[in-house]
Order: sequence, then C-alpha cells, then structure tokens
Amino acid sequence: MERILIGVAWPYANGPLHLGHLAGAYLPADIFARYHRLKGNEVLMVSGSDQHGTPITVRAEQEGKTPAQVAAYYHQEFLRSWEKLGISFDLFTNTETANHAQVTHEIFLTLQKRGYIYRDIMESPFCSRCQRYLPDRYVEGTCPNCGNLGARGDQCDECGKPLNPTDLLQPRCKICGSTPEIKQTEHFFLRLTAFTEDLLSWVRKQTHWKPNVLNFTLRFLEEGLKDRAITRDIGWGITIPVPGFDQKRIYVWFEAVIGYLSASKEWSQIAGQPEKWREFWEDPQARTYYFIGKDNIPFHTMIWPAMLMGYGGINLPYDVPANEFLTLQGRQFSTSRNWAVWLPDYLARYDPDPLRYFLSISMPERADTDFSWEEFVRRNNDELVATYGNLVHRVLTFTYRQFEGHVPDAPKDERDLALLVRGQAVMERVDSLLGQCRFRESIMEVMGLAQEANRYLEEKSPWKAIGSDRVYAAGALLTALTVIDGLKTMLCPFLPFSSQALHELLGYDGKVGEAGWRWSDLRPGQKLAQPKALFTKLEDQVVDQEKALLAQVASPGGKAA
Repeated sequence: MERILIGVAWPYANGPLHLGHLAGAYLPADIFARYHRLKGNEVLMVSGSDQHGTPITVRAEQEGKTPAQVAAYYHQEFLRSWEKLGISFDLFTNTETANHAQVTHEIFLTLQKRGYIYRDIMESPFCSRCQRYLPDRYVEGTCPNCGNLGARGDQCDECGKPLNPTDLLQPRCKICGSTPEIKQTEHFFLRLTAFTEDLLSWVRKQTHWKPNVLNFTLRFLEEGLKDRAITRDIGWGITIPVPGFDQKRIYVWFEAVIGYLSASKEWSQIAGQPEKWREFWEDPQARTYYFIGKDNIPFHTMIWPAMLMGYGGINLPYDVPANEFLTLQGRQFSTSRNWAVWLPDYLARYDPDPLRYFLSISMPERADTDFSWEEFVRRNNDELVATYGNLVHRVLTFTYRQFEGHVPDAPKDERDLALLVRGQAVMERVDSLLGQCRFRESIMEVMGLAQEANRYLEEKSPWKAIGSDRVYAAGALLTALTVIDGLKTMLCPFLPFSSQALHELLGYDGKVGEAGWRWSDLRPGQKLAQPKALFTKLEDQVVDQEKALLAQVASPGGKAA
C-alpha cells in the first residue's frame, strides 16, 4: 500500500468556479485520487477556499460587503459544486479557520527563529486618491519581462514571472486608475536567496516532472531567486505573530500554501487521530502531489519547497503536475473579467459526467486547449453516447432479453480470447499512465478499447447468430460484458456517476469506487439489472443556447447565474 497526499490549489472565494478551474487542477486531482483509492492506496486529498486574497477584497468593495461575507458565500457554493461534480475531497476547508492561523503562525515563527524571516524596509505603492497602500493585485501595469500590458503587481499571467508592484512599468491603481506613489514601509521578508542552491540541486533530480514544470522552474532558479516580502499593509488576512504589526497582515501567497499542511492537521483532528497527518508529511515513503494551474508553478516548485526546507522534517513535493490553461473562444477564463462558463450554471442544466469526460479527453496537460460548446456536444454525442454508451446499452439490453436477465455461460473462441487479452493489456497501460498523471492519454486508451469492442461486436453479430447458434452468441456476449466491466473500472476515476450506474446494471452491490482496480469479477449466472441508458444525447440547439447565454453574461453588467 502506498500513501498518497494530494494537495489541490486553493481557489479564491471571490466568485463562482468555472471550467478553467476544473481543467487546471480539480478534475485531474480527483481522477488521481479515485485511481489510487481503487488501487487500495491510502489517499488524503485536501484543499479549501482561499479567503484572504486581494480578489476577495476587490469583490467585497464592489458589492458593498465585508470580505468575510463574500468569502463565506462562495465557500458554500464551492462545496455544492464539488458534491454535484463528484470532486472527492477528504477535506475542503478554508483559510479563515483558527487552525490555519495557528499553523501559519507556527511556521512563521520557526522560520524567523532560524533566520529565514527578517524585517526590512520596502518600497510600496500608495494611492493618494484612495488614501491607502495598495495590495499587489490592486496595482496593474506593463510586465518588464514580456511587455504584457495587463500584468499584476504580484505576477504576470502571460510569462508567469513573479513580480513586485515596483517592478511594473506604467503602474496604475486598479480601483481609481491613478498612478501610485512609492512610499517606504517596514515588512517581513522570506530569505529565498538562502535556498537557491539547495533548490537547484533538488529540482535537477526531479526528472519525472512534466517538461514545462521542470524547465520553467530551472530557468528561474538559474537566474537566481530574490528575497520576497511576506507581509502587507492590509487589514484582511492572517495576523502577524509579532508585537507592533497590528495594522499589517501576512501576505496571501505565503499563508495559502501552508493550507495544505493546516488542512491535513484539521483532517486528523476531525478523524479523531491528531497525529495521523504525520504519516503523509513525515514518512519519507509517502508521496506528495500538488495539482495546480501553470500560473501557480513558482509557488509550488520554489517558494513552498524553500519554506519546507527552512522549517525542516517535512516531505518536499514529489510531483507538481501543473496543467496549462483551458481557454474559452481563445481567451483565458477570468472571474474578474466575467469571461467563463460557470460551473454552477453548467450543473444546473447538464449531467456531470459529460463535462468530466470532455475535460479529461481534452485536458490541457502540455499545451493550452480551447473549450467550445460545439466540441462539447460532438464529443458527448459521438463518443460518450454513440461509442461507449451504445456499446453498453445494446449488449446489456440484448443479453437481458435473451438470457432472462443473467450473464450467459459459454466457451470462448480464439477471437473472444484475443479481445480479452487486448483489454487486459489496455488496463495495464492505463494503470501505468494514471500513475504518471497522464490523464488525457489514459482516457484515450480506454475509449480506443471501447471502439475495438464495437468492431468486435459487428464482426461477431450475436443478434444475428442467436437463432442459429445460441452458444456462439452467448460467448460473444459474455466476452463483451467482461470488456464492459473492465471499461467501467478504468473509467471510474473519470466518470464516477455513470460508472456507479453501470456497476449496478452489471449486478454488483456496493460502491464501484470500493470494488478495486481489477479487470473483471463478472461471473456466468450473475443477475443483471433492468438496462437503462447511461448518457443522454444533446440536441444541436444547445450550442446556440449556450453561446447566447455566454454573450449575455460577458456583456457590461452581465452576471453569472
């Protein structure tokens, strides 16, 4: 048994979840967790809503609410979305808990005691018109690295380079548009320069990382890290555990990554085993995976590992399988710009598994990929319904009718055995791919087997042979049912709802996710349930309907449902 810790990016609680969030981090993490649970491994998957980020204070000011009110509302919406979509967190918490504050303080003070956190004066943007220091995301300007005109004061989304507000060219206040002045203010800094060589040595050994993650990280480390301020002149967030800094808070990028550890400790407390978290964080045999979007790579391959090195005694990341971006009509999904397909809207109109399927088979693992309603409808109808769903439905329906609702018994011929051998080889291949976080390739292998099973049925045509050679037809149906059982298991991490339904149609009791990663336990004589279709065909007008809704939401004053 392996012990697998899965940390998933913490979404800002400033708006609904959208498909970009899902494709970037949450769906791949859930697939990975479900796969390892099927394998019998011990899994802990944690995340939570980031309730202290500047995007929340921006939304709160726009709506005339407190940041706490905004964060609490969207946190509950996140929980509803995870349940409907089947994202199987062991704990989805938030950064406003007393536990998270305590763990953050403890890490802060430990790093300070060891000389990795120090006080210094920094230059910070101050807006004379708004009469306040501006948090990093309240400052926008031109990236000095790539020339992006819409870079933020903490990071450029185009090139991924971490920034400070003073790095920006032509800076402007996000609220009023005026040019901020630079003032000096005292803050705490993380001594990242102390870790550059150790990080370089460690990262160069991570040859199993995705090339985009490894190369991105090495490039910045070889340029040399700079110390970064970890506190800000703001009133919302985790307090600083040092006297005299009551009007400042710990900066969100420092405390949010600590959430993986604080959430694990909270999970242990809830489970009644307060020290259980140590098995995932301190056992050198345990593996830690961080599922994030590419804009979060620096925080998980450099900054968080540096914090862990300074703190000591805790496992460094084993893998950071960051995805590229999912785009919408060629533009990046954006909560602040109201450009998205919102997850609550989708779930109000459609089933979860078709979305999980589409985002799995077009997952942006190595390059940005685009979402379109045309492609969503096509894949649902041509692949889920016509290829996989039709295979399952026609075999189950014909078997149920011809063999009194039971799995038939018959000898297998050479063609039957060839398909079964092929199916088991596919399962071994998928097993290997899933273990490497290669989800898109995995589901393509599974669907390839479904297509092969359809070709096999056309060749064997048991519906034609049933009248003249019942044993021959029974052998073909038994073979097809066995392959369908294997397909169900391989697709369970991707399509949990339809896999559970198929599990029951095949006559099994209990949860499909607890049945184990195995080829097939199907036995002749097993009683089948009354067949039902697994998927629903979508009409062409869905495309026009959704495009019209998108245009309405993205228009000035438009809102997500």
